[in-house]
Amino acid sequence: MRDGSRRLAILDQLQAAGGDLDTKRLCDVTVEITGASGAGIMLMSGDTQRGSICSTDDVSALIERLQYDLGEGPCVDACRLDRPVAEPDLAAPGSIRWMAFTPPAVAAGARAVFGFPLQVGAVRLGALNLYCDEPRSLTNGQHADALLMAAIAGQAVLVMQAGAPDGQVASELEARADFQYVVHQASGMVAAQLDVSVTTALVRLRAYAFGNDRALVEVAREVVAKQLRFDTRSGEDDPAP
Repeated sequence: MRDGSRRLAILDQLQAAGGDLDTKRLCDVTVEITGASGAGIMLMSGDTQRGSICSTDDVSALIERLQYDLGEGPCVDACRLDRPVAEPDLAAPGSIRWMAFTPPAVAAGARAVFGFPLQVGAVRLGALNLYCDEPRSLTNGQHADALLMAAIAGQAVLVMQAGAPDGQVASELEARADFQYVVHQASGMVAAQLDVSVTTALVRLRAYAFGNDRALVEVAREVVAKQLRFDTRSGEDDPAP
């Protein structure tokens, strides 16, 4: 009974601003009902991150970008494990679960992070991400509200996408999205160069970017511009310019 009445209350809050529901409103209301400092929604396909469709501030946008670039973080784990993921003290966790993600996230001001899977039936769509600027856990009520918000967001994503032409992303989802199409294009090129799957190619791109302290999108642009190749003629593992 509580979930039903609370769901109606959240839907009323989403519609309070008037107009059509958009992704920014989903993220804004998530912050309002959970007391988090910021929120973002990342779409995923299987274990592959497709990109962020909304974020409430610069820190949440960075958290989304870090997870996309590094392939690790609360959203990634929440979707992969199909369950909520919480790290209430990111700067001093019991054990560091995200070796690459944690230092820059903490430096940006995130002190606690939470991930909630977006799933409708058997379809996994991605995850809802929350961060707080001080170490803390969510209360039972805030945790329950975040789960409801993730369910509502998942259904909203499906409704928005339903009206899009085949093979295209709905304009409502693209309006504030950061899909990094150049990374997907580069992954396809590296996959062809190395004769591997696109997923494996993306792992290689991420490893190269991380190992050289560069942004993933910068490396991807060089691959697409044919300034960087991963199939060295010498047979070595490192990419060749």
